[in-house]
Amino acid sequence: MPNTAADDPSSTSPSTSSSASRSGPHSDRSDRSGRRAILPGILALALGGFAIGTTEFAIMGLLPEAVADLGVDLPAGGILISAYALGVVVGAPLLAAGMARIDRRTSALWLMALFVVGHAASLFAPDFTTMLVARFISGLPHGAYFSAAALAAAHLAGPARRGQAIAWVMAGLSVANLIGVPLATWLGQNFGWRWMFIVTGLFGVATLAAVAWLVPRVPAPPGASVRSELTALRSPALWRAIVVGIIGFAGMFALYTYIAPVFTDVGGMAPQLVPVIMALYGVGMVVGTLVGGTLSDRSARRTLQWMLAIVAVALACFSLTAEWWILSLVPLLAAAMAASALVPSLQVLLVDAAPQAPQLSGALNHSALNLANAMGAWVGAAVIQAGLGLQVPAGAGAALAGVGLLLSLVLLRSRNT
Repeated sequence: MPNTAADDPSSTSPSTSSSASRSGPHSDRSDRSGRRAILPGILALALGGFAIGTTEFAIMGLLPEAVADLGVDLPAGGILISAYALGVVVGAPLLAAGMARIDRRTSALWLMALFVVGHAASLFAPDFTTMLVARFISGLPHGAYFSAAALAAAHLAGPARRGQAIAWVMAGLSVANLIGVPLATWLGQNFGWRWMFIVTGLFGVATLAAVAWLVPRVPAPPGASVRSELTALRSPALWRAIVVGIIGFAGMFALYTYIAPVFTDVGGMAPQLVPVIMALYGVGMVVGTLVGGTLSDRSARRTLQWMLAIVAVALACFSLTAEWWILSLVPLLAAAMAASALVPSLQVLLVDAAPQAPQLSGALNHSALNLANAMGAWVGAAVIQAGLGLQVPAGAGAALAGVGLLLSLVLLRSRNT
């Protein structure tokens, strides 16, 4: 029988040789070149997440300065934080669904422009009521921006690197707590708390310029519409996950809203160290986000339940150690890591519950977490107004996380998810 290429392993056809060359070093160089080409655009989108994360959390470290300047008490300052969170809750589903047919790059630009306008209004707000309105406006584009930016990044990266691209965008929020929040807190303490709005507004302007320059047009998929996105609201599994996320995650914010006065007034820590505490919390967020993403690939439901249990225990321990601020650092770090690990697991549960509406379901993740923010701030304010002291909100937060855990065991059984 004649010897053919198929019979002789040593012989190679021209087509095989060509394929081999394409899959060899040249292909590797092309792949690296492709990553370098899309990375600037993804980082530009992540910069918006950095700006949003800075404004969401820096206000908590500057709460004593804010209430002193606005002439209100500490519980009223908690309502100031709730106003931003409620803006996210309202804006995320409305803006995400309303922009379903708009180019993702254009959506991100319009949403970030609204973010900048809200911060300009906050900077010049003359009184507490005006500040509440300005903070509400600032929160409106929060969830919809993350949804549009994540979809744009996934489109740029392609199916093979979609998860990595979305992780980079979401990492902007975590890195903000490591760098942006401590920076804004330090500036606010030393030069006036409204410097937070200047810094965050500048990050927003930089995002506008970077996205306009580096991100190409990303058309909405064919058939996308407000109606198709709203079909997500019919999913019972989606609403079950939202309820669990709101109540469980609210526990962390019952403490974090008042983190600065707890450490200084109860723990006796010097106010100058508040930025360090914020940075430590940021470290916990970054680590927790990475760990939570890995664990969610195995089981999002179990990850959510384990993290709620850890948050409950850590907050209970914090309430017992609050008088010794150094000891409180350990449960604070544990709570920050576990609470942040909740976010990717909740995101997975929501998207799986409504895969036909990724933009709205992704935005609802931020609605749920910021409704938790508002609820936690409100619970903490109620505890303080009742005269129970600054040490007790952490205990109330532990109870909320415990209720969230119990609800997850009932509502998020494997047959339901």
